[in-house]
Amino acid sequence: MRRTLPLLGSAGALVAAAVAVTALAGPAGPATAAPDGNNGRAKNVIYLLGDGLGRTHITAARERFYGAEGKLAMETLPAQGYVSTYAVEKKSGQPGEPDFKPNLVTDSASAATAWASGVKTYNAALGVDAKGAVVPTAMELAKQAGYRTGNVSTSEITDATPAGQMSHVLARGCQGPVYSASACQDTAVTGEALPTSDVRVTPVADQIARNGTADVIFGGGLGRFDAADETALKEQGYSVLGSAASQIPATRTDLNAASGDKVFGLFNKGNLTVEKAKQDNPSAPQAQEPSLPEMTKKAIELLESKKGSNGNGFYLQVEGALIDKRSHANDAAQTLEEVKAFDDAVAAALDFAKKDGNTLVIVTADHETAGLNIIEKGSFTNPEAAAPPANVDSGNTANNSTPSRPSGSTKDPARSTGIINGAGASDPRNFGPATFRTPNDPAEVKDGSKEASLWLTYLSGNHTGADVPVYAYGSGSEKLQGSVDNTDLFDIVGGALRVLR
Repeated sequence: MRRTLPLLGSAGALVAAAVAVTALAGPAGPATAAPDGNNGRAKNVIYLLGDGLGRTHITAARERFYGAEGKLAMETLPAQGYVSTYAVEKKSGQPGEPDFKPNLVTDSASAATAWASGVKTYNAALGVDAKGAVVPTAMELAKQAGYRTGNVSTSEITDATPAGQMSHVLARGCQGPVYSASACQDTAVTGEALPTSDVRVTPVADQIARNGTADVIFGGGLGRFDAADETALKEQGYSVLGSAASQIPATRTDLNAASGDKVFGLFNKGNLTVEKAKQDNPSAPQAQEPSLPEMTKKAIELLESKKGSNGNGFYLQVEGALIDKRSHANDAAQTLEEVKAFDDAVAAALDFAKKDGNTLVIVTADHETAGLNIIEKGSFTNPEAAAPPANVDSGNTANNSTPSRPSGSTKDPARSTGIINGAGASDPRNFGPATFRTPNDPAEVKDGSKEASLWLTYLSGNHTGADVPVYAYGSGSEKLQGSVDNTDLFDIVGGALRVLR
């Protein structure tokens, strides 16, 4: 089945409808004054999201690519803090309400709704609160207020993080091009279905192609769109790179040549190709896909080339999605390359912001994925072992726990083949360390060797509930110095753009 969207004729109409449906779009007070005299307002906001990016991902990438004394671009931003990421159960109230029921580990959909709309919701929900009411997004509000808008991702553009700014569905799996009632309802856990409307059970691709929320859209997921979607996009004035009707992905050449007020370019039928695969196979067709930094630079160029109405600037969201997807796979080599590509996109945004002088840059994550850890060189993790390691600190009087561990553990050959970098990662029993050389290592040291100094391992293959880092630069960034909740990001972005009342 397919469903069209008469309700989504414009971003403004959807925002108006959403505001009428619910008053849960987060606190809407005026922005507090910023030290630089801009009254907390920025002309532009660039919001960069590393999906699954935890503090250890950042440390490991820094040590891998720049050495122990180096820094990633994101680590140079002056305001730094942490973001709490918990979600809520379906039909829960908001924090502070009597029926509040937290879920301590979020997914990307509920996290995207938190920063895009300022409300806590259940895992799998996009643009709706935990009781199913539609809530407006920051990008919709920015569009309505006359800002130029953009959405860039290395995932399918219909996936949770980019979709969280441009759609409203009860279940993130409702992406298109076809859908079913079960795909558009999140009934897997409780068996409960929430009330529906045309918006909330309409595939994300249909909504994106017709609501005009983002002026510039770059990413993957061409397979989610069809000829009718391409027609709808062109009717709204989009320049469509490649072809949804013929399922021909756009290329880096198409991206470089793109111009116009509204541009839609998807460079793979699914998610974009991981950077390491492109590096290892430079002659493959997938190597023609642009990188995240390239898409980010082009999006900024297109958005900056024309001011929004009333002289307003732009709001751009950029996602490094494959950090999460490769962490789920416990693939440290590809994860690190994705962190590096994401940080290069941060560098491009920061370079623009410094030249512009009135751009707020926010860098954060939706959640941490897989419990990445840096472990001591030459060690290995408990899941590999036939027995626990010896308690080498048993003589320390501060250690009041002295379990019986008379000898050191040995590797269990049924669970580990030793040092692992990619091979064996698909075996859920195998959590062996991956090893990487760093710039501090001698030149002859190779990845995967026991001589490499960076040893990484994963706790699981799923999300964790850890707080995630946040870095910021520009007017309003001081509000992110310290600890905030992910819903606070909606207020900070909305305050900087003055789209909250």
